[in-house]
Amino acid sequence: MAIQQVRVIYASMSLHIPFDNSFARLPGAFFSAQAPQPVTAPRLIAFNADLARLMGIALGEVEEMAQVFAGNAIPEGAEPLAQLYSGHQFGQYNPQLGDGRAVLLGEVVGLDGQRRDIQLKGAGRTAWSRGGDGRAWLGPVLREYVVSEAMHALGIPTTRALAAVETGEPVYRDRALPGAVLTRVAASHLRVGTFQVFAARGDLASLERLTDYAIARHYPEAQGPMGLLRAVCTAQARLVAQWLSVGFIHGVMNTDNCAISGETIDYGPCAFLDSYHPQTVYSSIDRYGRYAYDRQADIVVWNMAQFATALIQQMEDREAAVEEATEIVHAMPGQIEAQRLERFGAKLALADAREGDAELLSDLLDCMAENQADFTNTFRALGTLQARDQFTDPMAFDSWEAGWRARRAGQPDPMPLIAAANPAFIPRNHRMEQMIEDAVAGDYRLFERLTQVLAHPYDDQPEAADLKRPPLPSEVVQATFCGT
Repeated sequence: MAIQQVRVIYASMSLHIPFDNSFARLPGAFFSAQAPQPVTAPRLIAFNADLARLMGIALGEVEEMAQVFAGNAIPEGAEPLAQLYSGHQFGQYNPQLGDGRAVLLGEVVGLDGQRRDIQLKGAGRTAWSRGGDGRAWLGPVLREYVVSEAMHALGIPTTRALAAVETGEPVYRDRALPGAVLTRVAASHLRVGTFQVFAARGDLASLERLTDYAIARHYPEAQGPMGLLRAVCTAQARLVAQWLSVGFIHGVMNTDNCAISGETIDYGPCAFLDSYHPQTVYSSIDRYGRYAYDRQADIVVWNMAQFATALIQQMEDREAAVEEATEIVHAMPGQIEAQRLERFGAKLALADAREGDAELLSDLLDCMAENQADFTNTFRALGTLQARDQFTDPMAFDSWEAGWRARRAGQPDPMPLIAAANPAFIPRNHRMEQMIEDAVAGDYRLFERLTQVLAHPYDDQPEAADLKRPPLPSEVVQATFCGT
C-alpha cells in the first residue's frame, strides 16, 4: 500500500509548471499514487534556469521553489506517483523493484515540443522501497547534477538536472550524512524493467498497453513490438558508442537502469576514465567487472535480449517473433562497432573511413593502455607536442603518430576537427570527490565552478586548466558508490 502524506498546495504560486500528464492516465497497475514525504528545512542549492525556460516553467521565489523541489508542496497540475518495474541486477532477475526513493510529479511538453518527466529523487519512502528510507544524501545528488549536465553538454542523450535541494535532515548510511533531493528530467522513465515486470507476471494486457504507450511517446514510426525493439536497439547502440568515445563508465547497467528512450539514466557509481585501460571498473558493487568499460557494448546487447524476451510474450506468432527479435539483437554488435569507429574516427580527425582505420585506433588504444596515457588529454592533444607527454614512453607514441600523420596526408588541418570531437573537460573523479567533500562542509564553490566549466566542455577555457589535470597518485579514486 502506498504511503500517503497530506499536502498543502500553494494555490497562489508564482512558480508555474505546465503539467500535461500522460503516464498517470494509464491503469493503476503501472504505478502507485504517491505523494513525496516532507522534509524539515529545505534549501535550494541549484536551479537550472535554462532547462526550466525550455520546459516552459515560470520561475518562482527561491523559498517557494525549495518547497516544491523538496516535495513539501505539490504544485497545481501535478499527479505524483511511483512507477513499478522489475529488472536484472548483475544478471539476476528481481521480480519487483519500482521507484523506491523517487516520485514522478508529472510531465510537461516544452517549448521545443518534447515531452519530459519531472521526478523527485530522494523524496521519501514509497510502496516499492523494500525497507529502504527512500532518501538520498547530498553526495550522489550533486554527482548526478554535475555529471548529467556534463553529459548533455557533451552531446550525449541523458536525463538532466532541474534542481537540487538540501533537506535539512540527516540521512543514515555508514554514518549520518546531509540529506538532499534531486529534481530529474527525462524523456520518460520507462525502462527495460518496466516491460519485464508485466511479461514475468503474464499480464499481457498491461504489456500490450505499455508497448502502445511507449511507441506513441518515443517512436511513433515504429510498427508493433518488433518495431519498438528495433528502434530501441538502434538508440542504445548509438548511446553506448557515445559513452565509449568519452571514456564514460556507467557502472551499473542493470535492465532497470536501461531507458528505452536511449537516454543515459541513473548515475550511481558512474565514472570517467583517467588513464586508459579497457578493463577499468570503478563501481564498488561490480566485483567481477561485469560493467567494465570494455564490456558495456556486450552488456547493452544482453539487456536488449531481455527486452526482446519481454516483448515477445505478447506476440501471437511467437516462433516468428523469436526469429525476428534474434535477427535484430544479433545485428547490434555490428551497429555498435560501426558507431564506435565513426566516433573515434572523428576523434582522430579522419575525414573519411578507410580500411585499416580500426587497426590504427586499436594500436593507439593499446599504446595508451601500456603507457598509462590519460584518455581525455591524449585525444585532445593529438597533433601537438603535448600528446606524447601523456605516455610513460613518449617514443612509443611517436611511432604511432607517424602512421597517423601518413593516414591523414592531404586532409585538412586536424586541430579544428580534434577540438570539435574531443572534450577538454570531463567530470574528473577526484574533482567530484573533492566537490562532495567540500559541499558536505558547506562549501559549494567547486560544485558551482564545475557546473559552469562543464557546460562548455569543448572550449579551451585557460582559466580552468587545473580541472584538466589527471589525479595525483594520492588523488586516484579507486571506487565509486551507489547513492542508495
